[in-house]
Amino acid sequence: MSLYVMKFGGSSVGDTERMKRVARRIVEKQDEGHQCVVVVSAMGDTTDDLIDQAKLLNPEPPAREMDMLMTTGEQISMALLSMAIHQLGRSCTSFTGWQAGFRTESVHGKARITDILPKRVIQALNNNQIVVVAGFQGMTDDGEITTFGRGGSDTTAVALAAAIKADVCEIYTDVDGIYSTDPRIVKCARKLEEISYDEMLELANLGAAVLHPRAVEYAKHHKVRLVVRSSFNYNEGTVVKEETSMEQGVVVSGIAYDKNVARISILGVADIPGVLADVFGALAKAGINVDIIVQSGVQNGEADFSFTVSLSESEHALKVIENLRDHVPYREVNSEHNLVKVSIVGAGMISHPGVAAQMFDVISKQGVSIKMVSTSEIKTSCVIEGGNLEQVVKALHTAYNLDTDAQVFVGGPQDRR
Repeated sequence: MSLYVMKFGGSSVGDTERMKRVARRIVEKQDEGHQCVVVVSAMGDTTDDLIDQAKLLNPEPPAREMDMLMTTGEQISMALLSMAIHQLGRSCTSFTGWQAGFRTESVHGKARITDILPKRVIQALNNNQIVVVAGFQGMTDDGEITTFGRGGSDTTAVALAAAIKADVCEIYTDVDGIYSTDPRIVKCARKLEEISYDEMLELANLGAAVLHPRAVEYAKHHKVRLVVRSSFNYNEGTVVKEETSMEQGVVVSGIAYDKNVARISILGVADIPGVLADVFGALAKAGINVDIIVQSGVQNGEADFSFTVSLSESEHALKVIENLRDHVPYREVNSEHNLVKVSIVGAGMISHPGVAAQMFDVISKQGVSIKMVSTSEIKTSCVIEGGNLEQVVKALHTAYNLDTDAQVFVGGPQDRR
């Protein structure tokens, strides 16, 4: 008997008919002789609807009350799914995140897990019950309800799988697995049979929405075997694991993109020690994540530098920099929003020189200018104009031998929670 953690995203439990289908799938898994722990997201657009309602009442709602509100979406899903499983004649118990033992730091909206005490989950399993857990939520030691932010249900599933020593953690979504790029852009994108934790972590951080980065980090650290598969069919999914076999001739495994990019440029900054520390220290203190940083040459004792932040944090970043003007003099600051970051990822890049140069060549042949570049051992990212996204992704996909016969893309936008 194997122990499975099965996570179903919002589109998989989007209405009562889909909920019934998920319940049948869970019962089938139990009929195969496995123990089942299920993690669920909120149904369909529930989370977005709750946010809209909150902002109609208060444009800047308190973070604590937002967490109180947001957790209700997953609780609705867990209770309804448990009822559906009972209707099929099986014993099932549902738990909120805190009932399942999730303890978190005291941060609302994006809390990190500090401990998991899955006593009640294990007791229910020992009583031959199916267990359904609300994703995305936990509780502080002081009894305050918290949420994990976007992708939190993925993290819940992987963390719980590690805590109860599950044999497999299956992430069910609306796609068949991990693709070489977004099949909505490249119809001949290939589904990967397997991918390494490191490659998946890079893709997730760079915009691929199938798995959340924190979930992949947790899986890598605790050696949780992950499988990403569709809840709409029984096709084999993609296995995420420590090491994968290198496919002949494939150096790049996938291409990701991120539309949530803004570039901020600070011009005419005095070239004195400590300036960069002051600027980026202030941004870090404000909780703003900075990605790519580029500094130009120094002229007349002044330098220019640019960096990228998420589009949603660009206005906040500009305010932080404006508040530094008395302490860090500069000539002007500006921002650019119509941008996208395109990235290639592959473990084979470590041992193959010239991969980045090929990327630059492919992009230039599309008549597209590269504004910023960032590299690591297994990825290269380029910031370009947003309007050139599709042509660049298609050209890169062909250039790195990733094209295959057209695949069927099941469902709509990928689950993000």
